[in-house]
Amino acid sequence: MTFNTELVVYGLIFIAVLLLVEGLYLTVFGKSISLNSRVNRRLEMLEKGMGREQVLEQLRKEMSQHMKARSIPIYSILANKAQKANIAFSPNQIILIMALLSVFAFLGLTIGTKASLTVRLLISVVMGVGGVYMWINKKAKKRLAMIEEQLPDAVELMVRSLRVGHPLVSAIQIVAKEVPDPLGTEMGVIADEAAYGRDVGEALKAMAERLDLQDLRFLAVAVSIQQTSGGNLAEILEGLAKVIRSRFRLFRRVKAITAEAKWSGMFLSGFPIFALIAINLIEPDYYKDVQDTAAFIPAALIVAAFLIVNIIVMRALVNIKV
Repeated sequence: MTFNTELVVYGLIFIAVLLLVEGLYLTVFGKSISLNSRVNRRLEMLEKGMGREQVLEQLRKEMSQHMKARSIPIYSILANKAQKANIAFSPNQIILIMALLSVFAFLGLTIGTKASLTVRLLISVVMGVGGVYMWINKKAKKRLAMIEEQLPDAVELMVRSLRVGHPLVSAIQIVAKEVPDPLGTEMGVIADEAAYGRDVGEALKAMAERLDLQDLRFLAVAVSIQQTSGGNLAEILEGLAKVIRSRFRLFRRVKAITAEAKWSGMFLSGFPIFALIAINLIEPDYYKDVQDTAAFIPAALIVAAFLIVNIIVMRALVNIKV
């Protein structure tokens, strides 16, 4: 029995690619892009001496640069995720990073494996692009989850500000100062845009569409309706905060109830792949007697198709929308 180490090398190189992306991001931007900082990024930029207009221009550029680059063939697959994650790297920088990581993966595959040149080129490109995509996707999910969690408290803070006599723009400015990232900077941009003449309802709607969050759409609609037809905005937002908090609590409950089903789905989806890798590692010649037959390739493709369908169906069954 021979132990095939090439698959282990593939896995280690891919993990190294993911770590390199995170390392580059932290090296270039440091703590200024951390989502766990108590002081949001906009306030830090203002404290460093940058003007309010300059800060607004920089943040708006970062928020919109990714969707403007959707025409780039490779970048189009991750532009939407990069926008939601608010990646500070420019599209050109991300493409350069993907190229550098592909070169790194190719060198690692050349040193650690005996695969052919075509296979190494293909796998290295997949690792470079796929690694960056997985990293951006993780950042986007984490950022959107934090915004959803911060939103009820932010709306309640706006309600308290409105009840003591502050106008809506001042209430948003208070939220921008008191709430940490990522929502603090987002609200700060809205406050700055309103100060330069943009309608608050339009700014909130644009933010909701950019982040694709239903709760933010509720907030934008509530503010727009109040501006059009009047009414007590504090009472409207107080009711909205209760709805958002109840919806968030229901989502957490559904997530807890479906956790077992999700893990079962992940196990059923991943076990065939794990078994295939284990067989290849423990007994590389397991399929030697049949791999030269005419039916082997079609049968392998059929099995792969069933595995893909299984993963899609399992995810659809446990992906419950609230």
